[in-house]
Amino acid sequence: MATSFKSVNQLSSTSILIWRLVQGVVWLIGATIFSCLVFYPTLGTLLFWNILIPIAPALIVVALGVWRNVCPLATTNLLPRHFGCSKRKRLSQNQSGKLNLISVLAFFIIVPLRHAVFNTNGVATAALIFSLAMVGFIAGFFYEWKSVWCSGLCPVHPVEKLYGSNVLMSIPNAHCGECQNCVIPCPDSTPNMFPNAFGKSRFHNISGWLITGGLPGFIWGWFHVPDQAGLSSVSSFLSVYEFPIMGFAITLLLFTIITTFLNDSNKRVLIQVYAAASVSCYYWFRIPSLIGFGNFESDGLLINLKGIIPSWIPLGISICTTLFFFFWLIIRKPNNNSWLIRPEFANK
Repeated sequence: MATSFKSVNQLSSTSILIWRLVQGVVWLIGATIFSCLVFYPTLGTLLFWNILIPIAPALIVVALGVWRNVCPLATTNLLPRHFGCSKRKRLSQNQSGKLNLISVLAFFIIVPLRHAVFNTNGVATAALIFSLAMVGFIAGFFYEWKSVWCSGLCPVHPVEKLYGSNVLMSIPNAHCGECQNCVIPCPDSTPNMFPNAFGKSRFHNISGWLITGGLPGFIWGWFHVPDQAGLSSVSSFLSVYEFPIMGFAITLLLFTIITTFLNDSNKRVLIQVYAAASVSCYYWFRIPSLIGFGNFESDGLLINLKGIIPSWIPLGISICTTLFFFFWLIIRKPNNNSWLIRPEFANK
């Protein structure tokens, strides 16, 4: 416990205190949004789905280490470890791979449910967040550091590994005081991490294949489904999966075919292309919908600027974001930065 809050070689006591304050502030912001989802659901859904979530992909691409340091769910998950209450169990490579696969499947199951339930129901969204937080918190009592939640079960983690392959810089690790080798390879400390990097099991390989190949089409399909409040039948409930699954299957099939003709170096380039296509596709549709130019009139609306600004403005912004992400993830030279700087290894 004595070393869990003190960095061995990167952070001074002042820096640790600053990071703890930032983590606390971000956690309180998350708790405030959670409270709004329960007691003021219209405001809560606006804050969570139309402000916080649209920022996340760009932050993951550019400065994933910042998010890994301050994520409220991560902070909740790591509380037992920080306070010396964790049993600090370790996972095998096979177990770690299974958790990665579960997180990928959870992502593809949960995201379409936004159209069916979460985008229009603040209490349901709060219940989802609470459930995920409890899974992470309970895991923290039993397993070492980030092995189960932050680098395993978290549904966002597969996207982190896809988008975070060329971050701006490495920053100090504000959670792990010493490296316990809880995950091998550590996603936080491996330069230019990508979904199936150093896959040690077939589960790692399958999860990397699914998230990389399927995500561009999945995102495209997701934006062609309207929000549905008050679903009346099982068929209408399942309809939210049709377009995302169709898009997922098409791009996954193309990815599989193309990779059979490529060597390892070119496969890595293809993964970067798919990553850029995924995040670009997200903002291509998301930015217009935020300001009233989406496929569906009020879905994902933050402020309605339709009739106030010309339609070429959101189109121009979408083009610029696409060019940026393709530059950042493909053209820009990899800088061999990890998301976070690995602390010194603990003495065994």
